[in-house]
Amino acid sequence: MKIVIFGGTTEGRELSGLLAGRGAEIVVSVATDYGREEQEVRDGVTVVVGRRGRAEMSALLCGAALCVDATHPYAVEATRTIREACRDTRTPYRRLSREASALDADAVAVPDAAGAAAYLGGTVGNVLLTTGAKELRPYAVLDPSRLYARILPTHEGLSACEAAGVPRRNVIAMRGPFSRELNEALIRQYQIAYLVTKDGGTIGGFPGKVEAARNTGAVLVVIRRPEDSGGNFAEIAAYCEGLLRREM
Repeated sequence: MKIVIFGGTTEGRELSGLLAGRGAEIVVSVATDYGREEQEVRDGVTVVVGRRGRAEMSALLCGAALCVDATHPYAVEATRTIREACRDTRTPYRRLSREASALDADAVAVPDAAGAAAYLGGTVGNVLLTTGAKELRPYAVLDPSRLYARILPTHEGLSACEAAGVPRRNVIAMRGPFSRELNEALIRQYQIAYLVTKDGGTIGGFPGKVEAARNTGAVLVVIRRPEDSGGNFAEIAAYCEGLLRREM
């Protein structure tokens, strides 16, 4: 049985390994070379790399018994396109979701990066941006000397920092996961007053950011999780294993 997983998350990687071990033919689609590096080499798992449009996704789904959307909770456009491709190919679709986190009462919730930049425009103090290189451009309206961007150590990330006007001395190119202690150290090192983040859940290191902000007095600015529906890892894994058992 062929199952296509659109990945990029820890849960997607774990699911691909689990199902391959059950005898499924797994195809994992990731957007970048970094995503391929994160995906462990396993028998029964084929990894394809590249950002795909609707037609390319439809071609990848040819012959698949199931599509699992394990993209990031904030990858709204990717999820929309995956669903369209599944409708085009009549491929059953399941969304692997993460549970949203509870926020402290003093956290500042904003709808998107532009909303975060608008809020920060009325404040003073250094800002640590931990939401990814692709969403740096809206912060170009702020004083660049305030901005500290934590990004993956890739050429694309460095280029995005340059386009957003983030000074090179303020670029923190590191690969996670990040502990509470490391978050706290960075906040203190760079005198961060505002920590901007997404709710990536426990797997995405969100609790460590919450605790670090709480312990250092930094204001936590959270870009709200887009509305999503689906099943957690246990539910999606059980569904997939049920399909495999019926094929035997």
